[in-house]
Amino acid sequence: IWHPPLTAKLSPLLCPGEKGDRGERGMQGKYGKMGVAGSRGHTGPKGQKGSVGAPGERCKSHYAAFSVGRKKPLHSNDYYQTLIFDTEFVNLYDHFNMFTGKFYCYVPGIYYFSLNVHTWNQKETYLHIMRNGVEVVILYAQVSDRSIMQSQSVMLELQEQDEVWVRLYKGERENAVFSDEYDTYITFSGHLIKYSGDP
Repeated sequence: IWHPPLTAKLSPLLCPGEKGDRGERGMQGKYGKMGVAGSRGHTGPKGQKGSVGAPGERCKSHYAAFSVGRKKPLHSNDYYQTLIFDTEFVNLYDHFNMFTGKFYCYVPGIYYFSLNVHTWNQKETYLHIMRNGVEVVILYAQVSDRSIMQSQSVMLELQEQDEVWVRLYKGERENAVFSDEYDTYITFSGHLIKYSGDP
């Protein structure tokens, strides 16, 4: 006669037990692939007007100009002479020194200079426009029976502290420029064309 195993008699009935406690959070998984960009959303409402900003700096303008003359003649044959001027037509901010006869550059940039003189009968006229002790351009007239007006002009790019003036040349012949106390025959002028800081 068959008998069931002894263990079968001892096993309890199979029933679900009570719900256990929640387990700890697992590690974060890997990021998935980036999805396709979504379509552009609708434009949001206009924001409120901002507060007034601080005032900006005033626009700075740069100027430099002078025009001077000489009413006295000048002779030179054995040494160099700086042409000194005695008449001031324009001297903006005193950049031209009437005592030294030199223009001092305080505003760097491109300048235009012009020199006009009257020659003397039977005398040579030989001058240079100088920059920092170096001859830049010459104004020259040979000895002649007639006196004439001569002119020279040049544009120069100057740096701050550059100096520009007119000098009579030291030559073998008598070198002279004519003028008198009634009229101004000799003039020297210059002005800033373009400030170096401008675009």
